[in-house]
Amino acid sequence: MNRLGSANSPYLLQHADNPVDWWPWGDDAFAEAKRRDVPLLISVGYSSCHWCHVMAHESFEDAAIAAQMNEGFVSVKVDREERPDVDAVYMTATQAMTGQGGWPMTVFATPDGDPFFCGTYFPRDQFGRLLASVTTAWRDQRDDVLKQGAAVVEAVGGAQMIGGPRAPISGDLLAAAAQGLAKEQDQTYGGFGGAPKFPPHMNLLFLLRHHERTGSADALEIVRHACERMARGGIYDQLAGGFARYAVDETWTVPHFEKMLYDNALLLRVYTQLWRLTGDLFARRIADETAAFLLRDLGTAQGGLASALDADTSGVEGLTYAWTPAELAEALGAEDGAWAADLFRVTEPGTFAHNSASAPIDGAADRMKGVEHGKSVLVLARDIDEADPAIVERWRDVRQRLLTARNGRPQPARDDKVVASWNGLAITALAEHGVLTGSAGSRDAAVALAEVLADRHLVDGRLRRVSRDGVAGEPAGVLEDYGSVAEAFLAVHQVTASPRWLTLAGELLDVALARFGSGDGGFYDTADDAEKLLTRPADPTDNATPSGLSVVCAALVSYAALSGSTAHREAADAALATVGPLIGGHPRFAGYAAAVAEAALTGPYEIAIATTDRTAADPLVEAAHWSAPGGTVIVVGEPDRPGVPLLADRPLIGGASTAYVCRGFVCDRPVTTPGDLADRLGQSPTER
Repeated sequence: MNRLGSANSPYLLQHADNPVDWWPWGDDAFAEAKRRDVPLLISVGYSSCHWCHVMAHESFEDAAIAAQMNEGFVSVKVDREERPDVDAVYMTATQAMTGQGGWPMTVFATPDGDPFFCGTYFPRDQFGRLLASVTTAWRDQRDDVLKQGAAVVEAVGGAQMIGGPRAPISGDLLAAAAQGLAKEQDQTYGGFGGAPKFPPHMNLLFLLRHHERTGSADALEIVRHACERMARGGIYDQLAGGFARYAVDETWTVPHFEKMLYDNALLLRVYTQLWRLTGDLFARRIADETAAFLLRDLGTAQGGLASALDADTSGVEGLTYAWTPAELAEALGAEDGAWAADLFRVTEPGTFAHNSASAPIDGAADRMKGVEHGKSVLVLARDIDEADPAIVERWRDVRQRLLTARNGRPQPARDDKVVASWNGLAITALAEHGVLTGSAGSRDAAVALAEVLADRHLVDGRLRRVSRDGVAGEPAGVLEDYGSVAEAFLAVHQVTASPRWLTLAGELLDVALARFGSGDGGFYDTADDAEKLLTRPADPTDNATPSGLSVVCAALVSYAALSGSTAHREAADAALATVGPLIGGHPRFAGYAAAVAEAALTGPYEIAIATTDRTAADPLVEAAHWSAPGGTVIVVGEPDRPGVPLLADRPLIGGASTAYVCRGFVCDRPVTTPGDLADRLGQSPTER
């Protein structure tokens, strides 16, 4: 009997009609495996994962394969986005056994959950042979299987990074990190490394802050180059905005089409800050379009932002997004169709046969299962933002008409569960975008999303990780949820000057320190009273999303600056020291931690602006937001506003709005003009 029909996870519900007797993760599945004396088959994936869909169609929907699974195993489906703790434990095991990981993840384990054989995607015939081999080994070579499981468990336990070396944050350490990234930069196409190529949002955020602190022109140019190439590539949706998860080639041309909330939230911050620092029109456009994508395409009816759009449409990856010259002509007419084909590099051979230089993209067609040859992904062949106004207007008209035509096609599915940590990342990004661009829509959305998390995900002082259809799920929040949501609440506190958000952030951080702290400055990813797993995960590396440790450090640094709590700052410094060696030696896997370290090393600045009218467009407030380096905390409100420590004892000078600039809890004399404030911050006020 398949038991997934009552699940709340869209991923599990995708498998509710499989002939496999799936169980959700839980004690009942373990008990059933013990009762039947058979192994567990734990399959981990997520709803927008292309190869998860492929394995489902090939194997889990196949009656013969399902019969093998039902006879020899208790099969358990896990949504990695809903249970990142379970995913982390078994991913460590998979990497220990195979040297690599990914999704779908396939784990064979004892009835106690100890893994003894791990892998990722298996084609149908290979998977069938593997099932038969594991069944035979469990029956005839049980002792060897158990020994293998014990060895894997030992390897997983040894992979924990609690109690490792320390390196206090310093300018030299962050300079080494920036230099390490510069060495790995792809100087031709931007970003780091080769194919597949992921948007390095956290590393770019670090480099922007490093540029602000040190004046490094190289750091800024690395960011600008990567951002321009990504935004002109196929990884960026040239019609609707929003970035795909990654590109299968080094040129950013062929995307893996799934769009994730967390990528777009982090990239929104990067493009917003790049525009603040450079005034580049393309950066402002991409920031605006990404914010619009988040709210338009991921907003749910009950509030909150959905987690992802699928890579596939009707079982074909990229079906919604690819075009032929004939399709452009049909949508636009012959003249505009030919113009669009040239601008968006749509050719008769198609993207999947040729790249922009008319050379084959290695393996792209094989990786794009189902997308027919002759189709092209839209890329921007040349700069448009600085073009003649008439060309820009034509481009805007063509984009809208193509988007209207595309909206008439079958659309990718949407995973509409609301993930606390990813919504937290989006709130912080929208708050920054709203403040800097003056977008009331972004500011209001940030506040509204914070209300959703506070009212729906915060239950009896503890966070729930997911909600769907307005109902919070059972999985407990992990460390990244506490850190991201606390950081988001602090961003909203700065936007609103409401003490509620500062109080809630402090309460979340107190839970993080008490329940997740390791006792040596570091953090575990699960609480001390959470479900006991094979091992207690503690991964400080920044990968697809910031690590729990990194976002908790970010929130601790900001909270200390906003509240005056030295204890929280000391906790942040101790935690950052645990990832210091990672920042210095492997900066690509510590981008968010390095960005937080830059803010901590800068101070961060604490700016209080006392005013009698928060609604007016105050030049002093604008100067603060434009001149202050990343990581600065800024609160605007009436003097001595109750519950807002940064505004305590901050009188108006001469009846005018007055700015107080502090660092490390030490303040300069107050100023009342934008120029004086910019001087305090070491920058000249910039007009946009």
